[in-house]
Amino acid sequence: QVQLVESGGGLVQPGGSLRLSCAASISIFEIIVMGWYRQAPGKERELVATISSDGLTNIGDSVKGRFTISRDNAKNTVYLQMNSLKPEDTAVYFCYAALSPTRASWAQGTQVTVSS
Repeated sequence: QVQLVESGGGLVQPGGSLRLSCAASISIFEIIVMGWYRQAPGKERELVATISSDGLTNIGDSVKGRFTISRDNAKNTVYLQMNSLKPEDTAVYFCYAALSPTRASWAQGTQVTVSS
C-alpha cells in the first residue's frame, strides 16, 4: 500500500492555471503508473492524465493541449500542470498510484473550481 498526499487545488478564474502535486510515501520507481482522475457532480470519474514508471504519459482527450503531467523522482512526486482552465474542468481531482494491475491507492481528492 502507498500513501498519497495531494495538494494544489483551489479556485481559479477561466483561463487561469493551477498545479496539483501528489507525493507518494514510497519510491516512485516501485509504482508502475501514477496520475489523476477527476469527477464532477453528477458525472462519472474520468481520466485526466497518467505517467508510467518509464515516463510515458497519457493525457485525456478533454484536457489534451492544456494539461501536462510530470514527475520528480527525487521527491517521489507527480505534478499536474493545468493551463487555460475552463469552467468544465471544475471537479474533484483524485491522484492515484498503481503498484500492479490489481493494486492501486487513491488520494483523498482535491477540489478544483474554475469560475469568475
